[in-house]
Amino acid sequence: MSDETWGRLTRRQMLGAAGGLVGAATIASEALAAEGGGGEVKLPSISAQTEPESGGPPNPEPPQSRVGYAIVGLGHLSLEEILPAFGETKKSRVVALVSGDREKARKIAQQYGVPEKGLYDYKSYDRLVDNPDVQAVYIVLPNSMHAEYTVRAFRAGKHVLCEKPMANSVAECQQMIDAGRAADRKLMIAYRMQYEPHHRALISLARGKGLGTLKLFSADNGQNQGDPNQWRQKKALAGGGALPDVGIYCLNAARYLSGEEPVEVFATTFSTPDDPRFKEVEEQIAFTLKFPSGFTAVCSSGYGHHQSRRMRLMGSEGWADMDPAFAYHGLKWRLGRKSHDNPKGEDVTERQFPQKSQFAREIDHFSDCLRQNRTPHTPGEEGQQDLRIIEALYRSAREGKPVKLEAAKKLDAFRGPPPSEQG
Repeated sequence: MSDETWGRLTRRQMLGAAGGLVGAATIASEALAAEGGGGEVKLPSISAQTEPESGGPPNPEPPQSRVGYAIVGLGHLSLEEILPAFGETKKSRVVALVSGDREKARKIAQQYGVPEKGLYDYKSYDRLVDNPDVQAVYIVLPNSMHAEYTVRAFRAGKHVLCEKPMANSVAECQQMIDAGRAADRKLMIAYRMQYEPHHRALISLARGKGLGTLKLFSADNGQNQGDPNQWRQKKALAGGGALPDVGIYCLNAARYLSGEEPVEVFATTFSTPDDPRFKEVEEQIAFTLKFPSGFTAVCSSGYGHHQSRRMRLMGSEGWADMDPAFAYHGLKWRLGRKSHDNPKGEDVTERQFPQKSQFAREIDHFSDCLRQNRTPHTPGEEGQQDLRIIEALYRSAREGKPVKLEAAKKLDAFRGPPPSEQG
């Protein structure tokens, strides 16, 4: 430690003498970090053992040490959730933007400190190959564009984090997976709920038999769409209506909570006649998934009703529900089981975790996987399986009868290792 640092440390110790040796140790760690000593900063607890733990300082890595991302597409999701999420990431940073609107991209670049050399349009996208600051791209484009821009990113030598749904068809998903393998680059699908603390805790509860044997899952996820001209109402761009956009959350949750894959599906769709929003895509869908163990999921999704995002998981010994379950903020869950204190009563408890960015968690997981050469928890195969089921659901709705699916050989058949921080 330099004389100058020691001088600062001594003065600060004198000012905080009442803090004792613990306070001095904390100050010393801060001084070492300021001098470039590195490592994590730890603080002593100031709460009683009865209180929830704070988790401590976030300890982000220095910007130059983080994985660099190019954000491809600057619409609502990118500007309202994904770019702000980088303020909470510990291992990731934004170094490039891809947009068809140069002026908008420049404004956003100034807001987030992205250099002029990091601005691209869709024609110059392939020049990412010449930018060593970009290790990965996060694709936030209309669904029909996911396959093309994933393949082009792999050709440029970049890893890919792609928004859900993975693509518009199983065949497109396979193109993306094959391109990643050929380039020896990783592909992850942005299923944010699979990294979110409330859902991670519910997965642990369900898999640990905290609800007994899983019997039934019900979920609804929908919202009232507005502009009929937005890309989500165009089948060529979106691939479908409510199902691939928001219904996929219900479908995916039934799969990751149980670990099983459905062996039979049934669906019905409806669209209000003469509503210009639903000339090409379904307004609402109701569907049932049957799993090998007898576990059954009953779900619905819509584009024409007030927003609703709830789910309930029911087992032989208890139930757990979340409302909201799929929103960006405000999540919590309740657990109902026979009372331990009174055999005639039922205990209903509520659990809530700190509300941090769901996108930050998934982005940092991908950065971890790139550094450690690990398969992401939600790789391309996970996204492709949802598309298999979506295609089967649409077929069922067209034909008016159940559709059989091939049984998986094991639990979590399409997922990689779970994220290290499970909440």
